[in-house]
Amino acid sequence: MISTPTIAPDAASVARQIDHTLLTPEATTADVAALVAEAIRLGTYSVCVSPSMLPLTIPAGADLKVAVVCGFPSGKHHSVIKAAEAALAIEQGADEIDMVIDIGAAEAGRFGDVQADIAAVRASIPAPKVLKVIIESAALTDAEIISVCQAAVAAGADFVKTSTGFHPAGGATVHAVRLMKRTVGDRAQVKASGGVRSYDDALAMLAAGASRLGVSGSAALLSGATPVLTGAY
Repeated sequence: MISTPTIAPDAASVARQIDHTLLTPEATTADVAALVAEAIRLGTYSVCVSPSMLPLTIPAGADLKVAVVCGFPSGKHHSVIKAAEAALAIEQGADEIDMVIDIGAAEAGRFGDVQADIAAVRASIPAPKVLKVIIESAALTDAEIISVCQAAVAAGADFVKTSTGFHPAGGATVHAVRLMKRTVGDRAQVKASGGVRSYDDALAMLAAGASRLGVSGSAALLSGATPVLTGAY
């Protein structure tokens, strides 16, 4: 039986789903300026930086969004602080906020507290500003992932995001992305972040249901793109 082949996304399409990321503590303003220049050259959707690096200088006419982390990387900040941090980032030019939940609250089954934490940040940055919720999926059980994703959707999040990339439990997995997407359905999107290093990694995450990728080594990842034709003949 002949099946219809499908063509994998090309490098330009994948680039438009990347948040080009620099969150290392030692990052300088020069490093961030280089990040912005590289993101424009690569055609990524956004840059993702620490809040202290704002405001950024984005060249006029550049099609580049600015994402900023909040409560990063531990998530153990008070909700009032997270909300204030997010609001200040928006005031300083951010388009999107990537907030970290209180992982301990999730592991303790306090999903109402998780939802309230997310809701506090959501209230401080009304739509159309984008809110992504980092759940640190590698540190959670499947049941906890489902409950946290449900809390994020209930609180008005636009995305659920796998990982900070700083947790010892690890980063994104295809299994987690697939579970997260199945849980949120059409009510939110999924961002895969943490350990997405190769073009094959990117394609696997997108196939599992991610619509955004957090990548620090975007140039190396995109350089691995080759035209791929899949399907049986």
